[in-house]
Amino acid sequence: MPEFLSPGWLDAMSQAANGAKVAVVEPGIVVQQVVTDPGRTDVVWWIELGGGVIALHPGKTPTPTVTFTQDAETAAAINQGLLSAQAAFMTGRLQVGGDVQVLLDRQEELLGIDDVFAAIRAATTY
Repeated sequence: MPEFLSPGWLDAMSQAANGAKVAVVEPGIVVQQVVTDPGRTDVVWWIELGGGVIALHPGKTPTPTVTFTQDAETAAAINQGLLSAQAAFMTGRLQVGGDVQVLLDRQEELLGIDDVFAAIRAATTY
């Protein structure tokens, strides 16, 4: 079982995304995740969505459509379903940068991504 935010977890997430079909059409969307943890290196990855496919890449992208930034505790709570991203945002625990309107305009498409990573979330240790 991969440990949350470990290199093995990112690999498992990437493998789950590889070749998965999602209902995201053009123009594509790039969603970057930044997880901060005082005293440790930030964990950063980005998800590329478009043309009905999804790919996950470790590291930063120079061209994110949207960037989500949160601390490790918040990220773990969201990943486990203990805290919604909306509640985290409303309480200041999740910051959103970039073209936020894309999230609103393409909400239906983005909801389908969650299913791609369900098996990894279920097997993750925190």
